[in-house]
This record gives sequence, C-alpha cells and structure tokens, in this order.
Amino acid sequence: MSATALESRLGPIRQTYAGTDEFPPLTRAYTDIAQVVRETGLMRRTPWFYGMVAAAIAVGFGGAITGFILLGDSWFQLLIAAALGILFTQVAFLAHEAGHRQILSSGPANDRLARILAGGIVGISFSWWTGKHTRHHGNPNRVGKDPDIEVDTVSFLETDAAEARGLRRFITRRQGWLFFPLLTLEGLNLHLLAIRHLFGRDGAKDRYTELGLLALRFAVVWTPVFVFLPLGMAFAFLAVQLAVFGVYMGASFAPNHKGMPVIAKDAKLDFFSKQVRTSRNVSGGWWATSLMGGLNYQIEHHLFPSMARPQLAKTRAIVIDHCRALGVPYTETTLLQSYGIVIAYLNRVGLAARDPFDCPTGATLRRA
Repeated sequence: MSATALESRLGPIRQTYAGTDEFPPLTRAYTDIAQVVRETGLMRRTPWFYGMVAAAIAVGFGGAITGFILLGDSWFQLLIAAALGILFTQVAFLAHEAGHRQILSSGPANDRLARILAGGIVGISFSWWTGKHTRHHGNPNRVGKDPDIEVDTVSFLETDAAEARGLRRFITRRQGWLFFPLLTLEGLNLHLLAIRHLFGRDGAKDRYTELGLLALRFAVVWTPVFVFLPLGMAFAFLAVQLAVFGVYMGASFAPNHKGMPVIAKDAKLDFFSKQVRTSRNVSGGWWATSLMGGLNYQIEHHLFPSMARPQLAKTRAIVIDHCRALGVPYTETTLLQSYGIVIAYLNRVGLAARDPFDCPTGATLRRA
C-alpha cells in the first residue's frame, strides 16, 4: 500500500478527531480503524506466504533428521536437539496462527490444521490452548480474567506474590532473575499440561483425536532417540530439545504483555484502548517477525487476531496514526529492552514475597 493511498484512508479519521479538546468517542475507535483496515485489503489471506514458511520448516526438519542419522553415537547430536527445539517452536507459531484462523479460508479447516500442528508435531493440546488463549485475548492483563497472569511458578501480581510460601516463595523473591532459567522447564510443562488436560474431567473437545496425535508424536520423536543413542545421551538429547523449545517459546511470548499496565477486575475500558494499552510491540522488522512468528506485532495482532502475518507490518502505520489521533499510548521497544522490562517488573512484583523483616527498619526492630 502506497503512502498516498494510506494518507487518503487516514485523512477522514484525523478530521473526525481534530479540533476538540476532549477525548474522541473511544467506543467508535475500533469500528473506525477496522473499516480502514478492511478497505485497504489487509484482512486478505496470504496462502503463498504460509506455503513458503511450511516449506522452509520442512527443509529444516529434513536437515535435522539427516544430521541425526549421519552423526550417530556422538555428543554433537545435542546440536540436532537444539535445532529441533527451534523447529518445534516455529511450528507452534503456525499452530497459533491457524488457531486464530489466519492461514486457511475456513474456520473448521484452520482448526483441523491447528490441531494437527499442535498435537501431532509440537506435542501440546489444541483444545487446552484455544480455551486459555481465547480468554487471554478477550481480557489481556485483566485481573481475574486473563489466565496468562494467573499465578503459576511465577507470580505476575503482587497479591499472588505475597501469598507465596515455601519453595515458591524462595523463587518468587528472585523471580525476575530466575525467569529465563525457569523457561528451560516450560517445554516439559506444556507437554504435561496437555496430557493432564486431555485426561481430565472437563470434557475436552476431540479428546481422543488429540490423544492419538500426542501418542503418535511422542512415538515418532522419542523412539529413534532411545533406539539409536546410548541411554545417557538420549536423555541429554531430550533435555536440550525441551530446554531450547521452552526458552524459545517463553522468550517469544513474554515481551508481549509482561510489564504492561494491569487492568483491575471491575475497570471499564473500550476494546481499542484495552488491547493497545496492555500490549507491547517489538521493533526489528522482518527479522523480528521471522524470529517471533509475527508476535512482535502484538498490538496489531490483538486488534485483528485473524490477520495474516505479512499484513501486520502494513497495519502498524494505520494503528500508530490512529493512536496518535486518539491520544492512546502505543508501546514499542527493542527485544532486549522488552526483556529488561520483564525482568524488572517480575523482580518488583517479587518484592511482595519478601519477609517484612528484610527491610533495614524491620531488621532493627527484630534486633531490639
């Protein structure tokens, strides 16, 4: 889309919001920008792009399998394990996009593709993910409604940090610095969550299909490892693959919302403000998009979840201009800056888990 064409689309928006000292009607904000995005054709599917990504990933898996066969009984196999961790994450990005119906033309076709990619290749449950992720998109960073800020090993809210006890309290007090080391366990955690969900009593949709996909996936991935490698090397291989997968996944999703404003449970915000104010973009252009599977355009993704990955960069200019007209802050940082923000935020939250006598005044009172 040319600059002239974009300007012609955005002109009416600026005129609508100009000449007033009051906030424009934010209830119309999303309707206005969605109209511009639709008229510029940015909601079109891009099958050619996803075909190329799938082909590149397939070549990557072919290279990894070939390397595994040629290396045989060698500790260089750990390089193959790391490569597989990266490739599984790239497939997870595609499963995420199919789950948002960004890839194929119909909803059911996207769902089938997402289920195959998630369960049959990555080893996670699509039904577990889609329920959790849908709630997150509806209320990002909202207390009591966004499952992504619910307490797990890490506390994202001070109230949760203050309630930590035992080992979790020890971790919470240092959680910012421990965040990335803890991500080495996230790959294993995602597999366990999938199994627990599918064997649970919550009536998971397509339970047996997903269980079959998971069983096939683990058989295909793990059997050659234990058949062709010595036992110790096999366990090391899986440990490296899971660690790289977990760190890569966590490092791609963490910059999106962690450290952004948290919305109170009873607060009222319009859709546009809620999505933009709680999301953070990562700068870097095409390399960041390739590295993070399009998650670097988190603001645009939250405003238009079904938008194909190549269209997000084009939409960014429209969203920025819209935010300026509305006076809504648009946050974008480098990848390293986002990690620094996340670590600082988690450490700040973790202060709530410290013993009250840790402060100098408390220590003085304790000695008295």
